[in-house]
Amino acid sequence: METILKTNTADTSASVLMINAQGIMLNVQGCDYFISYNRIPWMQDAPIRDVLNVRMCGKHAIEWPNLDVDLEVESLRHPERYPLVIRRNQLDYKV
Repeated sequence: METILKTNTADTSASVLMINAQGIMLNVQGCDYFISYNRIPWMQDAPIRDVLNVRMCGKHAIEWPNLDVDLEVESLRHPERYPLVIRRNQLDYKV
């Protein structure tokens, strides 16, 4: 499925090119990105129809509305800048 967002300056789009056992290949704004399930584990067991339903969310993000998942395009371009780290705070622990 391809979603095209019309803007005043240019068209931007997001589409799933391939799904395999290792991850998902996306085309976002004319660039291809492979996202490993190691990076997005919540997508590994998602129904294919929900993974295919990707769309632009503004100019700088994509979303999978059925999965309640969104990613900034910048995190696709530079994944090293966006490590998947959970930082715990004191409110996470019950006393």
